[in-house]
Amino acid sequence: MQLIKTFPADRFAGALDSWQWIGLEDKTPAYASLFGDIFLRGPGGVWWLDTVGGTLQRRWPSMEAVSAELNTAEGQERYLFAGLTAELARRGLTPAAEQVYDFSHPPALGGAIDPDNVDVIDFVVGVNIAGQLHDQLRALPEGTQIRGVSFDDGRLVVDY
Repeated sequence: MQLIKTFPADRFAGALDSWQWIGLEDKTPAYASLFGDIFLRGPGGVWWLDTVGGTLQRRWPSMEAVSAELNTAEGQERYLFAGLTAELARRGLTPAAEQVYDFSHPPALGGAIDPDNVDVIDFVVGVNIAGQLHDQLRALPEGTQIRGVSFDDGRLVVDY
């Protein structure tokens, strides 16, 4: 199974719309993991948008360095959830062309990184929702109890 996906520029733009707060200027998406994490070319190298953890970090000096790391078992596990992906495929859960895997109960809200907590979602919708979630969570004081999440007029709302 292929562990990375590419999408047209407009799909990446829609997915990343809610992530502008994290500092995406001057960065261009190259490809995504099957979990919607995005590898971006930018100043000084290649950046990794961890949509599960809500972070953006410059990790590699070049696309060649990314490829080299993603061609190792450790790199595939760390950045692409290779073991989890293999288990999901074994269970028959495979994202369609415009989909990625998504955690039903986000790890940022206490959900497990476990195959029983994974489903598929449209790439743009899933990544955009993750950006909205992390944007709202970063504004909350440490230890804030989250009661739930809801949608209001198409936007994610964290209830606390």
